[in-house]
Amino acid sequence: MQIRPTNLVARLANVDLQSSAAQSANPSVPILADRAEFSAAAQQIQSLGQEIRADRVAAIRAQIASGIYDSPAKISQAIDRLLDEIA
Repeated sequence: MQIRPTNLVARLANVDLQSSAAQSANPSVPILADRAEFSAAAQQIQSLGQEIRADRVAAIRAQIASGIYDSPAKISQAIDRLLDEIA
């Protein structure tokens, strides 16, 4: 089976999956294993996701749950940062 990439990581990865449907129909067919090989660029992108600060995420989740995360000051700050970034 050939999988066509739909996102950045998939495009950077060389994905080659082999279907094992034939083995279920015929037990004498050798078992095929799925295999995926990722490029160095894809591995680097994946490693970036491991730098999540769990303590910060937990604090923000607690603020959202208590209803104090969306304050007018934070919204104003977010708008200011967005305008600075696109200007």
